[in-house]
Amino acid sequence: MSQIAPALDWLCAEVADLTSRHGRRVEPATLGMLDREGQLTLEPPGLISANRACRLIRAADGWIAVNLAREEDQELVPAWLRCGPVGDAWSSIAAAARARAAADLVADAILLGLPVAKVGEVSCETFTAPQLHAGSPSSAAPRSPLRIVDLSALWAGPMCGGLLAEMGARVAKVESERRPDPTRTSTPEFFRRLNGRKSELRLDFAAPGGRARLADEVAAADILITSARPRAFTGLGLGPDAVFGANPALVWVAITGYGWIGAAGERVAFGDDASAAGGLVGWSVDGEPRFLGDALADPVTGLAATAGALTALEGGGGIIVDVAMARCAAAAAVVCDLRSAAWS
Repeated sequence: MSQIAPALDWLCAEVADLTSRHGRRVEPATLGMLDREGQLTLEPPGLISANRACRLIRAADGWIAVNLAREEDQELVPAWLRCGPVGDAWSSIAAAARARAAADLVADAILLGLPVAKVGEVSCETFTAPQLHAGSPSSAAPRSPLRIVDLSALWAGPMCGGLLAEMGARVAKVESERRPDPTRTSTPEFFRRLNGRKSELRLDFAAPGGRARLADEVAAADILITSARPRAFTGLGLGPDAVFGANPALVWVAITGYGWIGAAGERVAFGDDASAAGGLVGWSVDGEPRFLGDALADPVTGLAATAGALTALEGGGGIIVDVAMARCAAAAAVVCDLRSAAWS
């Protein structure tokens, strides 16, 4: 991660300072959360991501990043390309994309829930996440230890919860019985690094009793961490009105691909395609983008989310901290002086 070291160093220093004001000082670089080296098979990144799930594809007017990490993503390729069954998905995507504008490819992917981004489509110059006022701030000092419900999965959200647990907060990792965090089985040692200091609670979100227990946990929390799109919470009875009605001073750290509000909240993203969306890529002499590392938007977002959570807490809460992976990647690209190359 040497090419994004300036961004990680800045964020690690920010997290260290903020955690020291609320508990134990946390030095994120010492915890093994910033990369997955040794945790899964990674290849040198280039046009293909280090984990081989995401590729940079040339469109008619630029470049897109296509992530087929999930089995259902592979199945959606024919519908996305508006064609019949495909043999090799990547060959079909490369051929079809050359004849279509990047914006059109992205728009169709959004409708299907596919993680596709135009390289450099998102600009942002700050890691500070927008604070959306949704409740009522408290004038009381934050309690100690903080009580945190971590409903997130994969990397960025659990990393935020893990750093807060290292600080001394009481963090409960809450998972669906039917859809547990995939990292638990795919990279068990990395899962332990992110979640080892948390208590665990598994609930059946489809059952009234499970949803009621979840609502009670959130109502008693100081900080809620999530990594799903806004619409996922409506069916759980956890829309913002209900959540802040029961817990007005809550800090809700909402990690998404592109943002919480409006159409951006409908987009799916993972670390590699979000990195590309923010321009957190390298460029070859012939003008081709290159991945710089493994899912770089994830550790950048995890650090930024931690800083955003503690900053909102110091303001009294009543806030949704709108942490978007693509924006965090774009801010990192600015810090690392990569955006200028993208537009040269």
